[in-house]
Amino acid sequence: MIYKIRAILDVTEDVFRDVLIDENASLEDLHKTLTNSFDFNGLEMASFFNTDEDWNQGDEIPLINMSEDLSKSEMRDLTLKDTIGNVNDKLIYVYDFLSMWTFYVEVKDIRENSENIEVPKITLAFGNVPENAPEKEFKAEKTNIVEEDLEDEEFNDFNSDKFDSIDDLDLDKY
Repeated sequence: MIYKIRAILDVTEDVFRDVLIDENASLEDLHKTLTNSFDFNGLEMASFFNTDEDWNQGDEIPLINMSEDLSKSEMRDLTLKDTIGNVNDKLIYVYDFLSMWTFYVEVKDIRENSENIEVPKITLAFGNVPENAPEKEFKAEKTNIVEEDLEDEEFNDFNSDKFDSIDDLDLDKY
C-alpha cells in the first residue's frame, strides 16, 4: 500500500507538501522524505508526536532515543502502517529543536501501488519555506509548587567560609 501524506508547515503563509510513501517505510524514512521535500539539510534532531484528531500533542517518537528509558521507540523502529495506519491519522513533526520548525502531518489517502510508482515521491509542493522559523510561545501548566518547597535547608545556611575548595566537601552526604 502507498500512503499519500500531507505535511503542512506551521507558518503564516500556506506551505505544504504531499508525498507518496510506502506503508512499510519507517518514520525515519518519512522524516528524511519531509526534510528533503522542504529543502532542509536533515542534519538536525527531530521528533514525531502522536496526536488526536484535534492535534493535541501526545507521546514523542524521537529520531534518536536520548532518554534513560532504553525501551522507548525511535523513528527507525516504527513503520507508517503501525503508527498512522488509517486515512486521517495525524502526527505532529518538529524539526530542529533550536528553530522549532513544526509540521502537521496527516494521511490523506491509502491505495495500492497498482501503477508501480517509485516512492517516496513528492507529488505536490505548495508555498515557499520562510528563511526563519516563526517564534513559538510555550506556556507551562500551572503547578501547586510553592517557592518554600523549592528551598533546600542545607543550602540556606551556605557559607563559603566553611571550606576553601571543592575538595573540602563531604561528597558522601550526597
